[in-house]
Amino acid sequence: MFEATALNRRNALRQKLFRAGLGTMTGLLILPVALILGTLIYKGAPVISFEFLFTSPTDGMTAGGIFPALLGTVLLVVVALLASVPLGIAAAIYLSEYAPDNWFTRAINLAIINLAGVPSIVHALFGVGAFVIFFRFGTSILAASLTLAIMTLPVVIVATRESLQAVPMAFREACWNMGATRWQTIRRVVLPRALPGVMTGAILAMARGAGEVAPLMLVGAVKLAPELPIDGHWPFLHMERSFMHLGFHIYDLGFQSQNSEAAKPMVFTTTMLLMGIVLFLNAAAIWFRSRLAVKFTGSKF
Repeated sequence: MFEATALNRRNALRQKLFRAGLGTMTGLLILPVALILGTLIYKGAPVISFEFLFTSPTDGMTAGGIFPALLGTVLLVVVALLASVPLGIAAAIYLSEYAPDNWFTRAINLAIINLAGVPSIVHALFGVGAFVIFFRFGTSILAASLTLAIMTLPVVIVATRESLQAVPMAFREACWNMGATRWQTIRRVVLPRALPGVMTGAILAMARGAGEVAPLMLVGAVKLAPELPIDGHWPFLHMERSFMHLGFHIYDLGFQSQNSEAAKPMVFTTTMLLMGIVLFLNAAAIWFRSRLAVKFTGSKF
């Protein structure tokens, strides 16, 4: 056994201090989140019931359930992802694999990065001008979903492009030397290995889309929707209707309710459900990403 020198002891002490510092910083980050979740569960869990989840609000939004807002939130996120993810992946593939490396392409990439930092209310104004007025969709769940898709599109493009560029060029060159076309190389080799990053972009877009409220107030979210966007009448899915959203419902209960004290339990419960939906959708996307990674690359990410 070697005897520890003064230098070894100093290094060991530095490592302990470094680990203690990192642990303290991690705890300071986790503690507020844990307190928020604990408060929401403690005050909101007793209100949850079958009636609360599957009935409409009554008595000035202070009683009843939140089913219209729950349905509107899930439908909004799903439609927005169906619009933004395929378009974002296609744009990223073109910019990464086909577009020439010149000033115009670099300007487009810079514009996409800057677009991700544009305030959500600006996207809302664009949605009003483009989808509500110009395309005459009106204040509807379709206009809100497309506005949300425009907001999340830069996130999907940037994440997908970075994942595509992370695939080694040697893979592409090997395919080209074997006679594969550019599209065959992208579809069979490059894109499968970039799928974990693509799914990461979709997860980030999903999380942002579910929590946005300000744009929806201008393009389709209402305090109380007279009809659900899904019912038993043809064509069953009515994208032209207004809708309720959990985020807007929380704002309305907390700040616009005539009896805010009576609405407090519903505020905590609705907030808990919104966070639960985001966590569930993220967990499902992460599981799906892991399955794709195992299928195409043979390893877990």
